[in-house]
Amino acid sequence: MARPKSTDKRNAIMDAAVRVIVRQGLSAPTATIAKEAGISNGSLFTYFATKDDLFNELYLEIKAEVAAASLHDFPAEAALRQQVLHVWTASMEWGASNSDKRRALALLKVSDQITPKTQAAGFKLMAGFETLIEQMRTGGSLRNAPKGFIPAVLNALAETTMDFMVKDPAHAKKHCTVGFETFWRAVS
Repeated sequence: MARPKSTDKRNAIMDAAVRVIVRQGLSAPTATIAKEAGISNGSLFTYFATKDDLFNELYLEIKAEVAAASLHDFPAEAALRQQVLHVWTASMEWGASNSDKRRALALLKVSDQITPKTQAAGFKLMAGFETLIEQMRTGGSLRNAPKGFIPAVLNALAETTMDFMVKDPAHAKKHCTVGFETFWRAVS
């Protein structure tokens, strides 16, 4: 009978994968991730059949964490601007507080190792964001822009905003507000 898998070990592997990806990129060997997690390379494969499986699960775990943080206490009855501001602020705070996970997610997002099925599951986790963006697009100045344009602009501005929040924590709230106001004026 196989030993039950340890949640602590799985979490240690996921945390180690984030740190290693940030330092060495996606080509880092699983042995490095295992060592960073304090387990043997063979033990890593008890939890994840392949390196790609590890990366796909890590991608979904980080996406779920972002979605949960951003939609926590979501003001469903508020006006669109307040809803978008809520999601913006919560996601900026998450990103500024989780720089390594944010950087790892950025690398995973553009990786061929992330399967279409995983990408679709990640998209589903972010469905609340997509609904808000579509509402903004339909009534806003970019209503004729291609559907993916607003999320691309949002992502670029969000990354810039989070970078400024991390580099200048004393003015993080100001950077968050300026980023939101810039985004809102551009798309509404």
